[in-house]
Amino acid sequence: MRVVKFGGTSLGSVEALGKVIEILKHKKGVQVAVASAFSGMTDSLIAAAHKAQSQDPRYDDMLQSMQDRHLQAGAHFLQGEDFHDAQRGIEAGFKDLGGILASVKTLGELSPRSLDRIMSFGEELSASLLARILNAGGVRAEYLDAKKLVRTNDAFGKAKYQQEETFSRIQEFFQSRKNTGLIYCVPGFIGAARDGAVTTLGRGGSDLTAAIFGAALQAEEIEIWTDVDGVMTADPRLVKNAFTINELSYVEAMELSYFGAKVLYAPTIEPAMEGPIPLRILNTFNPAGPGTRITGYAEPGAYPIRGISSMPNVALARIQGSGMVGVAGFSSRLFGALSRQGINVILITQSSSEYSICFAILPEDAEKAEAAISKEFFLEIQTGEIDQPIIEGNFAILAVVGSQMKRSPGVSGRVFHALGRNGINIVAIAQGSSELNISAVLARPDEAKAVNAVHEAFFLAGVRSVNLFLAGTGLIGGTLLDQLSDHRESLEKEHQVRINLAGVANSRYMAFDPQGLDPQKAKTLLKSEVLQPGAQAFSLSAFLEGMRALNLPNTAFCDCTADDLLAAQYGAILESSIPIVTPNKRANSGSLEYYRKLTGLAKTRGIPYLYEVTVCAGLPVISTLRDLFLSGDKVRRIEAVVSGTLSYIFNNYDGKKPFSALVREAHAKGYTEPDPRDDLNAMDAARKALILARECGMPLEFDSVEIEPLLPKACFDAPSVPAFFAELEKADAGFEERRSAAVREGKALRYIAVIEAGRARLSLRAEPAESPFRNLVDADNMVVIRSDRYSTLPMVIKGPGAGAQVTAGGVLADIVRIARTLV
Repeated sequence: MRVVKFGGTSLGSVEALGKVIEILKHKKGVQVAVASAFSGMTDSLIAAAHKAQSQDPRYDDMLQSMQDRHLQAGAHFLQGEDFHDAQRGIEAGFKDLGGILASVKTLGELSPRSLDRIMSFGEELSASLLARILNAGGVRAEYLDAKKLVRTNDAFGKAKYQQEETFSRIQEFFQSRKNTGLIYCVPGFIGAARDGAVTTLGRGGSDLTAAIFGAALQAEEIEIWTDVDGVMTADPRLVKNAFTINELSYVEAMELSYFGAKVLYAPTIEPAMEGPIPLRILNTFNPAGPGTRITGYAEPGAYPIRGISSMPNVALARIQGSGMVGVAGFSSRLFGALSRQGINVILITQSSSEYSICFAILPEDAEKAEAAISKEFFLEIQTGEIDQPIIEGNFAILAVVGSQMKRSPGVSGRVFHALGRNGINIVAIAQGSSELNISAVLARPDEAKAVNAVHEAFFLAGVRSVNLFLAGTGLIGGTLLDQLSDHRESLEKEHQVRINLAGVANSRYMAFDPQGLDPQKAKTLLKSEVLQPGAQAFSLSAFLEGMRALNLPNTAFCDCTADDLLAAQYGAILESSIPIVTPNKRANSGSLEYYRKLTGLAKTRGIPYLYEVTVCAGLPVISTLRDLFLSGDKVRRIEAVVSGTLSYIFNNYDGKKPFSALVREAHAKGYTEPDPRDDLNAMDAARKALILARECGMPLEFDSVEIEPLLPKACFDAPSVPAFFAELEKADAGFEERRSAAVREGKALRYIAVIEAGRARLSLRAEPAESPFRNLVDADNMVVIRSDRYSTLPMVIKGPGAGAQVTAGGVLADIVRIARTLV
């Protein structure tokens, strides 16, 4: 024999009702079908009651709308006299309801007793209609009034059922009706006190009604039919990757539901557990699915935890003082005072010194709790032995649940690493000796971020995801979008790295989508000359605030601009626990103080700040210097060609073309900035040299970098690019003279940075044939490192030092490195 229960969403429309009818037609052994109110009905009844209390006549319109909804459902399934019988029953029910609401309006008072009676109409109407529809469809059914069988106390709003009397009444009723073949349609959620007053079992109480009937009748199984495929690893509204848990133990299910898993009402588990009778959570809209089975023993799963749940709104109370230390009975007094006020304590944690106790309660109980504590400990507060209680709101509780945690070392570490890595501050922690549940109190705005971060840490089978926000879609940023589009599938499939483009911006527009923007569509969207749907006008503050407001787990920020204002925001971004990837040299070549602030934040907070491509594009220069430093080596001298533009010009300057012609050629090929002077002034190369010097520990400012000017002053003073080339042609003879002098000595010109003994200088040098810099071709960069370990033969890093593909590839590699830090 089975007891089944259908939730409000399973009865909320004619389509859903049709599925319920089909399930009951084909399911064998069903004797009791518990019905919730139609979806949204209980909320509507409560709203109508409050309108009546405030003399708002619009409650009549609400009643009419609710009545019409039930009549429309009846008309869809019933015809002729069957429908007229149902119509009379529905109209009679709403007439009674209207009379009660009229009394509430007259008195201007809505007592808990009256509200329970008003709310009970939802389940009574749906269960009665369900019985009529089943009969009309050839399934023999009968309405069974739960008020006659479920006996409760008189705690209106959340009444406790009286087990012995309730079980006795249910068993007696069904003993007298053996082998009838009927399905009894029972309204969930409601019962009656000894004086006959209608009571309710708390929101979600229809689940409890099913468990009560199942336990009393020793059912084979209790089935809870809802709109999801079972108990999920997390709330699917918060975590899109949540999936169904096949099997849970009673205690695991109780912990998950107690801490917020909405699919099952927590008190439901107790009567089933005492049976013991298995519970199964099933989906009305996917009846073939196996759902989740809840039993006394659940087979160990593939993961060390079963699931994650959260309570989105709690208050945190703290009481502390030296008068608590070593005082027997203090906790008894504290929680006794709260109990006498009917205040439920959700979570408790106490310091080992006994100096403070912290506990979580519902926000609506905060004022009562403060008053109760202040009254109970009035004398101790007066004498200063105990501080005034402190109660703060706007918190959430995250609960990580699973019986396997006790056999799996490192679970707590993984939880707290996932939270800390995402900048989520933990206010309080609780874990029982059973190791079944790790609970953490955190700021309410961080709830979704925390649940997603912990869910990914345990359930995504090694997949690390990054929610990327990209500023800059020019040459480098646009190429990065192309590479993301081309490679993100293979990154996820082959390397278990998922990159989700959550936000993108250029100097005109920006767009956000926490579910992920398509890189190519985002590129097109922002390229448009006019504002397109899905985009908005760009504002730096709005873009950064949008990134923070989304509060996504595993967020990373990528700056593919050369903007000073954006670089100035890096500190605030890192302080928000958001990693940064950037090819923008402005921050690290700015003031030494700012450079130290950024690298210090990254180090102390453990937040990645990756800027490998600021020097030599995709070449592993900065990471190599760091490895040398970490392994105890000391860098003594660096010589480097770090400008792709200058490298191209001097690698090809063989006298066959004038110097100015080579610059024109480099400009035409895109090797220079639109104004070549931005490269030929060596400022870009100087910034790179400064970054290398700082990475070697040299406390240099930019103005201390020695730069040999390449061009005459007249070239820099020219008012336009054409005028610049005209002036440059006048300097060809000087360059040729210097080149010829070098050739006569068997040498060639190269523009080289030297970092040594606390100095950084850049100059045009004549390099001999054996110089490694003579082996450069086109726009190659080269860094020659001499250290204590690499003194006889230096370390040489060589390769393309410019170009959108290699630079964007280096940026993408740094983004992947951020993903790897999530392990």
